[in-house]
Amino acid sequence: MDQQPPGDRAAAGSGVPTPTCYRHPDRETGISCTRCGRPICPECMVSASVGFQCPDCVRQGAGTGHHPAAAWPRTLAGGSVAADPRLVTKILLGINLAVFLLVSVRPGLVGDLTLLGRAWDPSPPPGSIEGVAEGQWYRLVTSMFLHQEVVHIAFNMLGLWWLGGQLEAALGRSRYLALYLLSGLAGSALTYLIAAPNQGSLGASGAVYGLFGATAVLMRRMNYDMRPVLVLLAINMVFTFTWGGIAWEAHVGGLIAGVVIAVGMVHAPRERRTAVQAGTCALVLLATVAIIVARTMSLT
Repeated sequence: MDQQPPGDRAAAGSGVPTPTCYRHPDRETGISCTRCGRPICPECMVSASVGFQCPDCVRQGAGTGHHPAAAWPRTLAGGSVAADPRLVTKILLGINLAVFLLVSVRPGLVGDLTLLGRAWDPSPPPGSIEGVAEGQWYRLVTSMFLHQEVVHIAFNMLGLWWLGGQLEAALGRSRYLALYLLSGLAGSALTYLIAAPNQGSLGASGAVYGLFGATAVLMRRMNYDMRPVLVLLAINMVFTFTWGGIAWEAHVGGLIAGVVIAVGMVHAPRERRTAVQAGTCALVLLATVAIIVARTMSLT
């Protein structure tokens, strides 16, 4: 039959109440934190070099000489594990949807926010030359969040939600946001470089294709079955080059940037992880800026 541990029997016989966990008052325990002395239950025990510590002492790094953040669990890429692993993805979805609703109410904004190299705009009279080459650099970014058709934004947001949540959880918020923005910017830059100067381009496809590339790299790194994502990517690439009206340059640019950034993120050596990751993002940004500057010089 079940028996009480000797210590518990002695406490019960002496009339002394058994301590309860300071985080779970309904759970009795005979273990205390080696740093603060507070009683902790098995769920709250964190193994230390000597005995156990409570979660608060671990987070605060009490007596360890380390920054408190060093005690937080990390993602595969070294980011902090967040309570809501989809927060940034939700914010990006919200921005895209908000811009979509805004241009639905004010259609004239599409012409002001679309990616355009250099073209004559006859309105309002007497007209003017518009585009990135004319100093409207913001078009490279605003076009990443711009959609006109329901089907267009539906496909892009579905891809963002399906791919983004997993990547955000694996990379951490700041690294994931850098991946998204740099992939989208690289897609805009390649479109600016190759497409006709008067050809407009809009949509989050460049950033989403960056997420596709990063997902493939991540799955390879974790030895997962890559066939599902590769098949889906292949189908999307077929649509990219066979359907009319699609800016394939944005898809290719975003995909390449996403792969390069993800390789730097998940394969960086632990001892130099932050430096390698930041350096990879900086190189992608530098290459993107170089493309933009070179194209601008050729158009002006």
